[in-house]
Parts: sequence; C-alpha cells; structure tokens
Amino acid sequence: MEASLDRIRVQAGAGAKAPAAARAFTNPYLAGFGLGLVLLATFVLMGRGLGATGAFAAVVASGVAAVSPEQAVANPAFADYLGDGNPFKSWTVFLILGTFFGALISGALAGRLRATTEHGPAITDARRYGYALTGGAIAGVGAKLALGCTSGQALTGGALFNVGSWVFMLAVFAGGYGMAWFVRKLWK
Repeated sequence: MEASLDRIRVQAGAGAKAPAAARAFTNPYLAGFGLGLVLLATFVLMGRGLGATGAFAAVVASGVAAVSPEQAVANPAFADYLGDGNPFKSWTVFLILGTFFGALISGALAGRLRATTEHGPAITDARRYGYALTGGAIAGVGAKLALGCTSGQALTGGALFNVGSWVFMLAVFAGGYGMAWFVRKLWK
C-alpha cells in the first residue's frame, strides 16, 4: 500500500501535493461472499443470474434502431435485444449503471477517487492505454462470439454447475497465468 502511494507521489511530481491516505482494501473473501449474495439475489428477484453483455447489446440495438429501424429488425444480432426499443426496460442496463455508480461512490468513500494510470516503469501511459483498448476490444469480440461475458459464464454458469462454465474458468486462470510470464517485465 505504501509503495503504491510512493509511486503516485513520484508520478505527481516534486511540487505536487501527495494524495490523502486511502483506506485499506476490503478483504477479498468478504467481497467474494458479498458478490455471491448479489448473485443469489438476482436469481431470486430476477429469475436469472448476472451478465453484462446483454446490457450493452440492448443499448447498441436501440441506437441502431433509432438510426435504421429496418436494418435493426432484419439483423438477428440486434433483433433479439430490441424489445420495444427502449434499452432502459432491460434490468441489465441498470445493473451496469449501478455497478459504475457504486464503484464511484465506493472509491470516494475509501479516499481512492483520483485520476491515475497504473503501469510499470517500462511502459508509457500511451502504450498502457493502447494495451487496455486492445485487450478490451478482444474481450468484447470474444464475449459476443461466446454469447456471453465472463460474469455470465463464470459466475452464473459456475453457480449452476455448468461443466462448460467450469472449463471456461479454468481456461481463463490458466491463460492468465500463462500470459503473465510474457508481460511480467512491463510491471517491474
């Protein structure tokens, strides 16, 4: 924690005021338990589990329908998400909005609400943004090809004991550990 604050102070410059001390992070086991309760609540209240891909698809489908309604209806990738054309009738849109604003409030309460770019000394801000954008685009295409995102596949599918979801989770962890070897020098 202190090393992280020292790095922020160095990035801020010699004359800059150091950020206020942030509160300690939440215990990851407690946070995981809380996420499990949220997942249980979505099953009980909404009749289905968590997943973010549907929210983005509903918003994009509504945008396409606003510009070209005939194309949106004819395209099966959009037609399933159109409903009556209002993306705010999809509860997953509110799931995403709640996640964003909840994180914003949590960061403010913990004293971590500031603009910073986390990266190692061997990489620039621009390259970090490029890598993040590339990784996000690959993950977005992958989520669409897989018909769901990691939260839907790993959390919801894992809670339902779907074999494919457990295989997916093991593959994600194995891929992450495998890739870490190639990018480790970027963080040293």
